[in-house]
Amino acid sequence: MPNSVGSYIFNAVRGGAVGASEALPGISGGTVALIVGLYDKLIGGAGHMVSGIKRYVTDVPRGRGRERAQEQFRQVDWSVLVPALVGMVVFLGLAAVVLAPLVEAHTQYAYALFFGLVLACLWVPYTGAGKRWRAWHYLVALVFAAGAFFLTGLPGANLPAHPVVVFLAAAVAICALVLPGLSGSFILLTLGLYEPTIGAVGDADVAYLAVFALGALTGLSLFVKMLQYLLENFHHMTLVVLTGLMAGSLRALWPWQDEDRTILAPTDVPVTVTLMVVGFAIVAAAIVWERRKQRKQEPEHHGVPTGV
Repeated sequence: MPNSVGSYIFNAVRGGAVGASEALPGISGGTVALIVGLYDKLIGGAGHMVSGIKRYVTDVPRGRGRERAQEQFRQVDWSVLVPALVGMVVFLGLAAVVLAPLVEAHTQYAYALFFGLVLACLWVPYTGAGKRWRAWHYLVALVFAAGAFFLTGLPGANLPAHPVVVFLAAAVAICALVLPGLSGSFILLTLGLYEPTIGAVGDADVAYLAVFALGALTGLSLFVKMLQYLLENFHHMTLVVLTGLMAGSLRALWPWQDEDRTILAPTDVPVTVTLMVVGFAIVAAAIVWERRKQRKQEPEHHGVPTGV
């Protein structure tokens, strides 16, 4: 059954939400992908694309044909991935120009809203494997949460915008796109390359953006295969680790901190806490709605054969 125009638009908007989040320090594109239900499609699709390109490059020159590469490409859900990627690129550019300055002007309120969003989203990887957590699972999650808490509390550096540095920074930052809880923009901010990168987007600096894109493509191609393997072979443990990373990274979104990550005394508490609750409620409502939709669909698939 062919996809409707509405489904393409819907996937583009979902991808746009992921792309827009990547322009905002502290907001994880991977977390937003989980919220909008794109995470598995993005990781699986990117993994098969990388495998397909790799096999095409290695097999064709050896005269083995293109069948193995095409088999990988056929496993990609292009009807979801292509609109999502287009939406990501478009909304990333718009957010860099429009949304990022707005968040910078109202950082405390924006972080409060995002803190609530991410806090509620912890439920997704926590329950994603459908298996019971044991005591040692909590210990593993705690270790990774502590590591994320430490890293997101580090003060920013000031690295030069040299092409080699930009390439390596992009390769590292793009990994945060597929790791819920870690923000690519936050990594760039920590390295001192956030403002140069946002400026390059606004000024259409082709040379800078080309180096950044090459670094991002390299990092993504190396990292996404590893994550795909872990999700396919160690699904529950991978989600345990992701839950810990997301929990610890909430440190980056704490509303009461300065630019050097120093924790401050709470101010304007009523409005800030209200925004936290609003953010939490938005994701909680989305999760409840998704669960109810799944329960309604179950009888349609299982009720008729059993005669119930």
